[in-house]
Amino acid sequence: MRIKTYIRYNPIRELYDEARLPADIRRSLNMILLGNICGTIWGIICGGGTTSMIGLATQMGASDLHFGILSAIPQVAALLQIPFSVLVNRTHKRKQYMLTWGLFSRVLWLFFGLIPLVMPTAPAAMQLYSLIFLLGVSSCCGAVINVCWFPWLSDLAPLRMRGRWMSIRESFLAAANVGFGLLTAYVLDSLPADVRYIIIFLIGGAAGIIDMVCFGFCKEVYSAPPQKQRMDSAILEVLRNKPFMNLIFMWTAWCFTANLCAVYLTPYSMNEMGLSFMQIMLFSTIAAGVVSIFAMPRWGKMIDRFGSRNVMIVSSFAAALTPLFYLFSSPGNIWPTLLHNTVGAAFWCGCNLTASNMQLSCSPDQSRPMHIAVFSCITAFAGTTLGSLTGGALLEGWHGAALFTGSFDRYKALILLSCALRLPLAMFFASRLTRDNEAAPRALLSYMTHAVGHSFSSAANALRAVASPILRRAK
Repeated sequence: MRIKTYIRYNPIRELYDEARLPADIRRSLNMILLGNICGTIWGIICGGGTTSMIGLATQMGASDLHFGILSAIPQVAALLQIPFSVLVNRTHKRKQYMLTWGLFSRVLWLFFGLIPLVMPTAPAAMQLYSLIFLLGVSSCCGAVINVCWFPWLSDLAPLRMRGRWMSIRESFLAAANVGFGLLTAYVLDSLPADVRYIIIFLIGGAAGIIDMVCFGFCKEVYSAPPQKQRMDSAILEVLRNKPFMNLIFMWTAWCFTANLCAVYLTPYSMNEMGLSFMQIMLFSTIAAGVVSIFAMPRWGKMIDRFGSRNVMIVSSFAAALTPLFYLFSSPGNIWPTLLHNTVGAAFWCGCNLTASNMQLSCSPDQSRPMHIAVFSCITAFAGTTLGSLTGGALLEGWHGAALFTGSFDRYKALILLSCALRLPLAMFFASRLTRDNEAAPRALLSYMTHAVGHSFSSAANALRAVASPILRRAK
């Protein structure tokens, strides 16, 4: 009976019923959710820093700096979100842009794995720069996607249910990460090198195409009339929004310090620690996805109860320390990768959820696309791009100068530098975020400590209940 009741339980339907949403809005939100799941599958395979891209680039002879460039290209292309946001605000044609520019950017990914097949006799450098060029074109066309779908979701989902809907969505995306992460690792490990990337990028490109097509079945809803505001005045409006700018400063500092080393952890695990595709996927993407499934709903509840600012302070403090596990890495040792992606995921999913929630809560309806665009551009360029390129330049420079050549290698030095910068900067800027709850961070810590203690107590009681009959029979 309990199993049947659990199967019938549908948290999304309960949210819709509570908010009394009409059928067309429910259908649109469900299509956005389906599109996001397919987009997550696309993101596992496609992108500048995925395992698939790193494997293909490694096959083409990429250096550390090349990995930084591949990771930076989508972030630089995010600058185009500002003119795209002005266009979206003026025309109110989100669906049209998603099904043209957005769809074209995803179709291009069908051809990434074909580059070695089309250019079999070309030097590896020529293949690598063709890969970089194709990534640049796809990223520029795809810059319209974020300024369309995120405000679209905000207009469809009422504020009173948005946070819980986002946490449920993140749990679904984490589950997709687990399932398709395994498939990706299996394909990369088991298929011959000359066909594995063809197949995996065909799968990723197809998932990205489905993601865009799903938005064709969504109802276009706008909470404000078309805005013919000039680009400079629209940007000035964002810059004058102090709570939003504080969020931008915090997240830019977080992205810069995180990406000093984050981009290079997968190449390090693959090339220096000697882990296979399956091991990297199991102990990174899959492990993080499983943890996120259980952690995300709890962070959503804590945001509602203690406020976004408190959650950001606590979660970013813990997440900033987790790369330090890699200081204990050695060839064949899986534990640093596993611990970083389990302990880390438990906290950085709280950071990500809070950042997404605060983007919506700190931006006005009538200019939300521009707010989202400015946020993405600044954090992507000044944070992710400069962070990854700085990390790559440091690795290349230390290698050329023959620094950190012992057991404390140049990657461990970069990880230590990243953590040493990230922790104080994250705490400084997070403390400046708008206080949206009267509770203090220590109240959240007390709640979390009590919750963890209660979980261990429940587990111990369950184990005792199972073991007691066995021990009595043994006596």
